[in-house]
Amino acid sequence: MPLYWAAYGTPGADRLLLLHGGPGAHHDYLLPQMLHLAENYDLLFYDQRGGGRSKSDTSDHISASTHVTDLAAVIAEFSLGPPSIVGYSWGGMLALLYLIGTQRDAALPKPARLALIDPAPLKREYRRRFEAEFAARQNSPRITAMRDELAASDLRQRDPDAYRQRTFELAVAPYFADPARAQDLTPFRVSARVLESVWDSLDAEYDITADLPRAPCPTLFVHGRDDPIPVASSSEAAQVMHADLVVLDDCGHVPYVEQPGKLFAALDHFLAAENSNEIG
Repeated sequence: MPLYWAAYGTPGADRLLLLHGGPGAHHDYLLPQMLHLAENYDLLFYDQRGGGRSKSDTSDHISASTHVTDLAAVIAEFSLGPPSIVGYSWGGMLALLYLIGTQRDAALPKPARLALIDPAPLKREYRRRFEAEFAARQNSPRITAMRDELAASDLRQRDPDAYRQRTFELAVAPYFADPARAQDLTPFRVSARVLESVWDSLDAEYDITADLPRAPCPTLFVHGRDDPIPVASSSEAAQVMHADLVVLDDCGHVPYVEQPGKLFAALDHFLAAENSNEIG
């Protein structure tokens, strides 16, 4: 099945492959904020299998391995060579799964560099902690009051589009340090079937950190301190990989919305330093 892709930026500049979250989502919700990187790089996005404009009408099983195979195919299709990858949320985890795959298959080009933004929980233990924290935030007094305010309003009848937007904001509000910032996130949809099938494909007590190589390539982790996904997930992986870790204060799971200045300062510095190293 063909996958939808989109490119932004300056053709001929160094190319970055950006991996969106999910699984089962699509690249659009990283926009417009992530286009900051298009000022200096040629950005390549694709909608991962089962989501967005790569959504399939079939009920074929989609696993984590399916996504790794697709990522390898995209890298080959665009002749990326050693790819420079920026992965967000599930996309960060996918980048690490691909990295692990390159240790087992010498035909796969190893990443030139990795920038991982609030990657999905890298161990089942951290996923359990994420799920508990997310549920607690959903039932927090502030978000409960926001839901009650919407329910008491006539917005559904008066402006159905605005009601759907507000419903989306409340669904993602627990990801934010400040739930009000959810209004600044580009709306998106996730295929529940793909989401469930990918997570179910992982071992019951999966531990991606245990398989990570030490210092495989220049790597940066960026993680919001108030992300419901524990900072410890990224911290442990960064220690194993001898990678840099930047923790952003007053920031949840969506730093490109909540703390874009701090996020892009970290990314710009990392990417520029690696370019200098390559040139030198």
